[in-house]
Amino acid sequence: MIKKYIYGSPIETGAVVIDMFPENGKPDMFYEEDYKPNCLEFGMTDADVIYGLGEANRGINKRGYIYTSFCNDDPVHTEEKLSLYGAHNFILVDGFERFGVFVDTPSKLTFDIGFTDSNILSIECETGDFALYIITGESLYDIVRQFRGLIGRSYIAPKWAFGFQQSRWGYRTADDVRKVVKKYRESGIPLDAVYLDIDYMERYKDFTVDKKSFPNFKEFVAEMKEEGIHLVPIIDAAVKIEDGYDVYVEGVRDNHFCKTADGRDFTAGVWPGKTHFPDFLNSKTRKWFGDKYKTLVDDGIEGFWNDMNEPAIFYSEKGLASALEAANEAKGKDLDINSFFALKDKFTGLSNSDKDYASFYHNMDGKVLCHELVHNLYGYNMTRAAAEAFERFDPDKRMLIFSRASYIGMHRYGGIWTGDNQSWWAHILMNIKQMPSLNMCGFLYTGADLGGFGGNCTRDLLLRWLAFGIFTPLMRNHSALGTRAQECYNFGNTEDFKNIISIRYSLIPYIYSEYMKAALSDKMMFRPLSFDYPEDSFASSVEDQLMFGDGLMLTPVYTQNARGRYVYLPEDMLYIKFKSPTQRKYALLPKGYHFIDVALNEVPLFMRKNKLLPLCKPTDRTDNIDTSRFEVIAYADRPCEYVLYDDDGYTTDYDKPEHFDSIAIKEDVNGKLVIFSNKQIVKVSLFN
Repeated sequence: MIKKYIYGSPIETGAVVIDMFPENGKPDMFYEEDYKPNCLEFGMTDADVIYGLGEANRGINKRGYIYTSFCNDDPVHTEEKLSLYGAHNFILVDGFERFGVFVDTPSKLTFDIGFTDSNILSIECETGDFALYIITGESLYDIVRQFRGLIGRSYIAPKWAFGFQQSRWGYRTADDVRKVVKKYRESGIPLDAVYLDIDYMERYKDFTVDKKSFPNFKEFVAEMKEEGIHLVPIIDAAVKIEDGYDVYVEGVRDNHFCKTADGRDFTAGVWPGKTHFPDFLNSKTRKWFGDKYKTLVDDGIEGFWNDMNEPAIFYSEKGLASALEAANEAKGKDLDINSFFALKDKFTGLSNSDKDYASFYHNMDGKVLCHELVHNLYGYNMTRAAAEAFERFDPDKRMLIFSRASYIGMHRYGGIWTGDNQSWWAHILMNIKQMPSLNMCGFLYTGADLGGFGGNCTRDLLLRWLAFGIFTPLMRNHSALGTRAQECYNFGNTEDFKNIISIRYSLIPYIYSEYMKAALSDKMMFRPLSFDYPEDSFASSVEDQLMFGDGLMLTPVYTQNARGRYVYLPEDMLYIKFKSPTQRKYALLPKGYHFIDVALNEVPLFMRKNKLLPLCKPTDRTDNIDTSRFEVIAYADRPCEYVLYDDDGYTTDYDKPEHFDSIAIKEDVNGKLVIFSNKQIVKVSLFN
């Protein structure tokens, strides 16, 4: 059951797709203090577990810390950070009372989950204007499914976007890209896409291509497609101020940019220098900006990633002037600790300043609003602009689109990656813990920068991260300019990388099937163990293992120099250890605690009883995957079935019955378990 409550005068975000009449009064489980009319509080018992918040810091259980929903461009994701790139205001309370809470507001929102008072959950909205949804249900999963139905179907990516993808800030020329593709192909490592960061643009201008570095771009895109490679260019939010640049000229002429209080176009510095910011909250601006993608679509591009859309601001004109004035005044002075750090803070505080966010305005289809009130909608509506444009260009074709900043509701228009992480072992664990929370909030096409964006990745770190990344829908290796070259072929003994990524390709039919079923039925691909084992008191405390798809459990290794790890099995399970798609070891392990040895070139996987896992023959690209022939691993002592979803991967007729097929274990006339399927089953490994 879902109930809606209104506080103040909320701004419409578009997060919810179902019209509901609000209830009178307030929710029973919350109480309000008179001195905090904009704050909801709820008493927690020691046993309560709090899930959710999508792309947030720390654990799967969010108890014990503060989380601020305010899209934040900060790549150093250490434990004390309150905000990351997304704002996902959904939590799930599991205790004596079990319910979900969605606070729909585009302004800053703070969740104090037992930080100030260990037994108080506090939700504070700066403005006091929000719509509150309380969801109750039979189980945690039931509550999530109701919430997902409330906010609408998740974005569905093309099938090629489930292949392995390579990115780096620093591919400066077409020849750089050709070299990457050539080396991957020579190494036998499968690859489906290469990304173009800001280097491909002409002086960092959106929807332009540097003709010197990438001559004959349309022909280059076609050349890469012949190699089985999709090129995926970046699009940034800010537009360079430059006379003669059509996007700038049109934006100024037609009032498509955010304004200052006195009506001027807001100006701030980003990659190109001084820029203006498109007003994506305005429907006319969304159409105008979205139509600009056609320039690259007409060149053959079928995927984009939207970046810098929190929005990221390096400096504003006013802020920079103030900092430079302070620096000038400090010349020749004897700076003590206070004056030195005051000066330093002037410069470190230039980027993404709250003062800057409070200094420009949107025209939300006739309603003028200060940016700080609608901050969390900016990246969401940039991606919405692109998705709506793609539907206009070709409504029957899927395009890849994902974003850095997001709010609930954007999940209908595109995916996200979890932003500019670091080459730290701690960030593998963060990646693991974020996946179920993101799925709760509707974001299914998601993943982290494998190997880490910032810093210098090591061989063992990349192998361990890939061993988890083979299960995330977005599987992309991405790194920053100035860091160690992070392509898989640069770490020696490429056979290890080939084998791990080939395991991904043998799993793609299963991963794609689980993704599509999750999108079409409002399910989760990644789940905390407690969702599948609600009666197991220990399951809710396990944060480094995830349930995945139909009956699998992931137990990645995420620590340096580890030769394996301890795992908790909530029931008897089949342990499958992959060294390659065809090299596997099996063991039937009983419920309880186990140490498993996992070498750097191995991938651990567990399977529940009476479940099936179909595997295909791996290839070098998704287009060559044969989904008519499968090997099946089964752990069964009775009849069971796996429903396999498959389609052409490009068009949007998702719901046809013929996309669903069955692979089943049944009893023959002699009572023996045998496999039945319309697919060609080349091998069955049956354990019971």
